[in-house]
Amino acid sequence: MDALDLLLNRRSIAKLSEPAPEGKALENIIRAGLRAPDHAGLTPWRFVISQGEGLHKLSKILVQAAQADQSEASVVEKVKNAPFRAPMVITVIAKVTPHDKVPAFEQHLSAGCAVQAMQMAAIAQGYQAFWRSGKWMFHPHVHQAFNLSGEDQIVGFLYLGTPGCTPMKVPERDLSQFVEYL
Repeated sequence: MDALDLLLNRRSIAKLSEPAPEGKALENIIRAGLRAPDHAGLTPWRFVISQGEGLHKLSKILVQAAQADQSEASVVEKVKNAPFRAPMVITVIAKVTPHDKVPAFEQHLSAGCAVQAMQMAAIAQGYQAFWRSGKWMFHPHVHQAFNLSGEDQIVGFLYLGTPGCTPMKVPERDLSQFVEYL
């Protein structure tokens, strides 16, 4: 797949099936994440892969967070099922190192770039990936479960698998609505 075509036509498919990437394909996805911009070489990323039993563990973490907030039963059920929308979920964490020239915000952005690179690497290899966020990635219970401290932050859950359909065409956008010149 041509890199520019990939970037200009990226779309998420919200329901993925087996197989998930494995072996060299998964290694390529992780390596792509490790190529994200990294000011001062801090490598501010941590990738936690959940599949099989790991998806059940992730589900339990999210359910416990929802229950701690006394969420309605429908919300608890939704978060319980969320990890099973794909055969693999990679929780991407910005592991922040205090640094005079590289604020936590920049390290969070770097981890976000890692998610985007990983998503593109998955699609380039014939898989599909979608990036989810939401309030649970900020929840203290979820932070504790992933051993986050200080300014560490989950920047997203990257769902990976095989697409069951072709993504819809990307809508054309008027560039003048987004671009200005100084």
